[in-house]
Amino acid sequence: MTEAPRDFIGYGKDVPKVEWPNGARIAVNMVLNYEAGAEFNIMDGDPQRETSGDFYPHPLDQRSFGLESIFEYGSRAGVWRILRLLEEYGVQGTIFACGRAIERNPQAAREFTNLGHDLVGHGYRWEAHWDMAPEFERDQIRRTVQAVQEASGFRMRGWFCRYLRSFNTRRILMDEGFTFECTEFNDDLPYFVRVDGKPLCIVPYTLDNNDVRFFRGTLSTGEQFFQYLRDSFDILYREGATHPRMMSVGLHDRIIGRPGPAKGLQMFLEYARRFPDVWFARRTDIADFWTDRYGKELA
Repeated sequence: MTEAPRDFIGYGKDVPKVEWPNGARIAVNMVLNYEAGAEFNIMDGDPQRETSGDFYPHPLDQRSFGLESIFEYGSRAGVWRILRLLEEYGVQGTIFACGRAIERNPQAAREFTNLGHDLVGHGYRWEAHWDMAPEFERDQIRRTVQAVQEASGFRMRGWFCRYLRSFNTRRILMDEGFTFECTEFNDDLPYFVRVDGKPLCIVPYTLDNNDVRFFRGTLSTGEQFFQYLRDSFDILYREGATHPRMMSVGLHDRIIGRPGPAKGLQMFLEYARRFPDVWFARRTDIADFWTDRYGKELA
């Protein structure tokens, strides 16, 4: 089955010379993935437990108390450390929120919106969408919207799938009133795709400016994380002098929320805050700006 031909060109050589608000050279979006309690668990009726972040061999059909406690750390302690850092540096970012996780910690959900962060759907459960039947996928999206709205008052308009979207995801999202989607990693700027002839804004995400690399063994200190983010920022900021760019940073409360890695986040926020013409933006604001400003021109 094919949804559309792959696009290997994108903006290509002729990158649009966009104008971010207030003449910013770079839009920086800090993304906190909030997943604790939405992962696979035997207690929740799943046929096997979660394996992402597994450090010890353990039967798949039994609970892993160690891995469960790693997720719980994020929800109990890590999320609050991250929120305090973002607030200290005056940064409003984005929460990739799983509906079940929000239901299990409504206090955190309320704090997200109290601090001005926006929320983007990340599944009701923390699971891939690629093999979901259409009606089941629609139901999961609706349940996520309801859970987030009831807990925080925020009506989400963006979505990010765990791992992969299905052939139906974008169509369902547009049916349900969503205005942007983020399950792509293929550009330094937003762009538009056509879904049944209608434009949908894509706000690409990142796997390299991402703390998940601590769990994959390619980062071991907060300073290493800072150095990579700094280098990414420096190149994009330099390019942004003539052609403004976007930079996403992926965070997880169970990873960057630990004290050691959190030092890298603190160092990056302090560094980036020194520069003029930097727009720390929520993902919804980026999508809205892009659609309002460039929807007719680039869609």
